[in-house]
Amino acid sequence: MRLVSTFSLADGDELSKPIYNDKGQILIHEGVALTKRMINRLTDIGVTYVYIEDEATNDIESKSPISDRVRVEAVNTIKDTFDTMSGSDDVANSFIFDKTGEKMVDIVRHILSEVQDHNEVISLLSDVFTYDDYIFTHSLNVTIYALALGTELGLPSKKLEELGYGAMLHDVGKVFVPRDVLLKPGKLTDEEFKQIQEHSEAGFNMLRKMPTVPLTAAHCAYQHHERLDGSGYPRGLTEKDIHLYAKILGIADVFDAVTSNRVYRNAMLPHEGLEILYAGAGTLFDQKMIQAFRKSVAAYPNGLTVVLSDGRKGIVARQNKHVSDRPVVRILEEDGLELSEYYEIDMSQELNVIVTECDTTLFSKNA
Repeated sequence: MRLVSTFSLADGDELSKPIYNDKGQILIHEGVALTKRMINRLTDIGVTYVYIEDEATNDIESKSPISDRVRVEAVNTIKDTFDTMSGSDDVANSFIFDKTGEKMVDIVRHILSEVQDHNEVISLLSDVFTYDDYIFTHSLNVTIYALALGTELGLPSKKLEELGYGAMLHDVGKVFVPRDVLLKPGKLTDEEFKQIQEHSEAGFNMLRKMPTVPLTAAHCAYQHHERLDGSGYPRGLTEKDIHLYAKILGIADVFDAVTSNRVYRNAMLPHEGLEILYAGAGTLFDQKMIQAFRKSVAAYPNGLTVVLSDGRKGIVARQNKHVSDRPVVRILEEDGLELSEYYEIDMSQELNVIVTECDTTLFSKNA
């Protein structure tokens, strides 16, 4: 399979992974030959990348860190929880949330178990789901990334569960932000940006009043936009005053935000998202955490076309755990010529070459 941008798809390209809606129902099946109408629809609903069939790479796989069942259940639980919180006049005393909260704890445990059983670095590009509201899937993705980072940092199970719970609820304050502001495609006004920023404090004030919600979860909502140098919000906290979980969530939140499709911009590829984090290492984000996160996620996902520093072109075939920027690459083109027989190089062993370019249009059939 090869990872290509939806903008480079052409009539006849065949999906190698199905596309689901938020209820886990298949919208387009694996093996279906795409039509122009289907491609336009994928673009309209915000699908940025898909995997297509390809003879030279049909044995390459991209595995999701969590099962489809857990993903669908998690998104629906997050949605139900957010709806409960936004729809009650007295949420703090609502017994409805108690039941939803118990389910959320159970979901966090399932996600943690599957993430820890996943034998590869994390790549969420393998999950082609469409959602009516990005907040719910963003909350899940941040949870996955945060738990992967927390595991790499060696946090004990109890703290990982607390971290996961806080991650799922970190953006709950956005239920109070007008949807036309959250989904605005153009530049925000100063007043609109202030409304967005208020979600941190709104989430904190809601969660801290709930006796069944750990105070750490409330602080995850409050502090996930704080930065080590004091440039964050809402309180401009510096490193020593920011909770451990909030430091982790700040990294996971930014990475998912820039690598996900939004109404105001297209998604970056993972290596580009990592560069954003590297630029803030030591000033905005904890440097050791950035190093641990780098080991946890795939900089170059399986199926991605890459260009190497010596001019060779190929497809990422497999990952090297803990060295996510040095994958195994299947070379398909050399000296400007397509090879009749491919071969693979392990970049963790061949240190004299680096990835200089990623291209989601190269080798796309009929492109």
